[in-house]
Amino acid sequence: MIISRTPLRISLFGGGSDFPEYFRKYGGAVIGTAIDKYVYHSIMRFPSKLFDYKVRLAYSKVECVKNLQEITHAPFRESLKYMGVKQDVEISISSDLPSFTGLGSSSSFTVGLLNALAAFQHKHRTRKQLASEAINLERNILREAVGCQDQVFAAFGGICRIDFHSDREFDVEKIVLSPKRLSELKKSLMLVYTGIKRRAYEIERRKIKNVELISDFLKAIHNQVDVAHKIIVRNGNLSDLGELLHHSWCKKRNLDEGVSNPFIDELYDSARKAGALGGKLLGAGGGGFMLLFVPPKLKTSIKLALSKFPEVTFCINAPGSMIIHS
Repeated sequence: MIISRTPLRISLFGGGSDFPEYFRKYGGAVIGTAIDKYVYHSIMRFPSKLFDYKVRLAYSKVECVKNLQEITHAPFRESLKYMGVKQDVEISISSDLPSFTGLGSSSSFTVGLLNALAAFQHKHRTRKQLASEAINLERNILREAVGCQDQVFAAFGGICRIDFHSDREFDVEKIVLSPKRLSELKKSLMLVYTGIKRRAYEIERRKIKNVELISDFLKAIHNQVDVAHKIIVRNGNLSDLGELLHHSWCKKRNLDEGVSNPFIDELYDSARKAGALGGKLLGAGGGGFMLLFVPPKLKTSIKLALSKFPEVTFCINAPGSMIIHS
């Protein structure tokens, strides 16, 4: 049995500038972190000649098929085809948190599956290969409306600055913090669930279609990465990071009308009134998880103000996709 473990991620700054439609012209950059919430894939070999199917997949439902074309789950189907695995395989998936909630689970799924399939075939993938292959699979084969940061965070892990270049290449800078600084940053972040699950496709598709119309907002979001990077690595006042996150959210809301709604606005305003310095919906917007930047001494009052919304505790700087059992 092969088991892979792949982290989910929190994007802090620069989201949207990781669309090739934007960064091929202007360049792009993001800062974020992998968190200790994971997607798990397990793969087993079985003798299909003894069964009436060649491939078995278990996720929210079970598929037992005789050939890959019968698979209805497109990411499973195309990943197996891409890796050349056609039979004698059983794969199951589980996750610490629900999908379609802004934590990059779709890309964590793809990266983790490619990693597990490579191990199943006794092959090795570098972290950059994993990220690049997942980007190619999602954007060019599955034709999904996604950016390129989630796959990189899933493969590399850690707290990272990722720069995207016009030639479609990317550079990853791992941000190394002292234990004290790491603890301060972690204690300043809260993750609350809005209760809304949504598919990001339509929102992201409209952003990509209108990328030139929203390019000024994307440039402003992109430029915030340099400011955030300096605050984090030069031991600047973390409260400045919270205020920057607020300004980033104000810009992000202008990218598409589906990014926010009155329900989300009320939640965010309640958090701000209770002392949160800033925050944002993670992922495309429209629902899912909201990240809040909170002075640690005010966390209790903010939890009371948002008592209707479940909080998920987490750690930052989690490692990238790895094989944890073979």
